[in-house]
Amino acid sequence: MTEFFTSVPSKIAYEGPESDNPLAFRWYDADRVVGDRTMAEHLRFAVAYWHSFNWDGFDIFGAGTMDRPWLTSQAHPIDLAKTKMEAAFEFFDKLGSPYFCFHDVDIAPSGFTFREHCDYLDEMADEAAGHMERTGVKLLWGTANLFSHPRYQAGASTNPDPEVFAYAAAQVSQCLEATHRLGGENYVLWGGREGYETLLNTDMAHELDQMARFLHMVVEHKREIGFTGMLLLEPKPFEPTKHQYDFDVAACHAFLEKYDLMGEIHVNIEVNHATLSGHDFAHEIAAAHAAGIFGSVDANAGDDRLGWDVDRFPVSVEQMTLGMYEILRGGGFTTGGLNFDAKLRRQSIARDDLFHAHIGGMDTMARALLAAHAMFDDEVLSGATADRYAGWRTPFGTDIMNGDASLESLRDRVRKNVEPSRSSGRQELLENTVARYIERAR
Repeated sequence: MTEFFTSVPSKIAYEGPESDNPLAFRWYDADRVVGDRTMAEHLRFAVAYWHSFNWDGFDIFGAGTMDRPWLTSQAHPIDLAKTKMEAAFEFFDKLGSPYFCFHDVDIAPSGFTFREHCDYLDEMADEAAGHMERTGVKLLWGTANLFSHPRYQAGASTNPDPEVFAYAAAQVSQCLEATHRLGGENYVLWGGREGYETLLNTDMAHELDQMARFLHMVVEHKREIGFTGMLLLEPKPFEPTKHQYDFDVAACHAFLEKYDLMGEIHVNIEVNHATLSGHDFAHEIAAAHAAGIFGSVDANAGDDRLGWDVDRFPVSVEQMTLGMYEILRGGGFTTGGLNFDAKLRRQSIARDDLFHAHIGGMDTMARALLAAHAMFDDEVLSGATADRYAGWRTPFGTDIMNGDASLESLRDRVRKNVEPSRSSGRQELLENTVARYIERAR
């Protein structure tokens, strides 16, 4: 078996915050117990197959820049896919990532016909099973690519042509079964083009009904094959369509409620998608928990000066601490985890840059976990929040929430009483508290 990452001779180890070794973890100690779980159990890291092994640095302005021999060989597509998989699992194993994620066409050639696509995917799923058994790496989730091929120019489940809808359904059926066979803990439905570019030629109501019918079919197939993992819908605003139907967590929640899909489908939240929709990462986590649809997270970051999905590796401990705090507040991950749906900068062309990026991202999330857990354990934020809403725990507050008060009774009360007192929200104090916990996280 060829070794692709020869500059990384062994597994990445934890060496602590004082280490100057760029190929070592400074904060991520997989076996360290934080509360009632180890760091590995809290964070459940996964590597995204597509950015890490299917992308060569190509963008709309120029050709690929990166050293990716598994993409440039003239070998038969299936042999090339096997070579790429060898490189991927060497990377997963040396990094110490417990999980990976894939699109169907990431791990297998597309083929010239759907039958050929299925044969290739089955063959590569068998290949992946062997690597997974050898390394112990598991599958966090799989998904079908329903956006790259020209047939999906007008969407997949929302396409105006039922033949395209059928093709997308067949592709998901095949990929869901492959995910199930590989022990995947979730399956993601990412509507890359499920939206519209103009209302001049769009029947929005019909497209939403189509999307709902598609998702119900996925739920039905999940039961038929015995897949027990979680189905996840991924919110995404704009890019590439003018308006995506799964714009943010709130839009997904409304959609799931309307079409009787609550309890069947949860959400996979991407940090960069959250910021593109005008929200903070922590907001989307909190919104998902409030709606009861939280599932998993794509850990990455955007750029405040770029209005598209740049998918950078996370480096802001502050941003990630607030997100991790909301994850902990909601009970932590069950089947979900932190998938690095992130890519290198186009000028980071060396193979070992992939290690530096993931090490930095894993350390960022580990330090964020330490700060968030300390705040959660000390109840410094929850205590302040409880004090702020203390009035709702009085008999008067509970009467309102229990339906024992009316507009008329409240009007009578206000007539008899003086102006309500006000209290400080103490936002600056709480922001300083967060900063202090981040600074001393160890």
